[in-house]
Amino acid sequence: MADVRARLDRCFASVFPDLEPGELQTASPQTVAAWDSLANATLVSVVEEEFELEIPPDDLENLVSYTALADYLELRAEAG
Repeated sequence: MADVRARLDRCFASVFPDLEPGELQTASPQTVAAWDSLANATLVSVVEEEFELEIPPDDLENLVSYTALADYLELRAEAG
């Protein structure tokens, strides 16, 4: 699932350009000062576009970190 994480890295880097590459995998609203509601909406939009999928609104409340998004996307990729 390295491909999922590499693509997610690009999504995070585009929304949070000030993060160092090593900080991406630990990114969450608690660790990234710029992660507000607008940044979250932008991130979701970028992820949906990159992965060509729609994230149901009910799933969004749990997807508030790099790790949560990566796990979610990997599960969706496996379910194919």
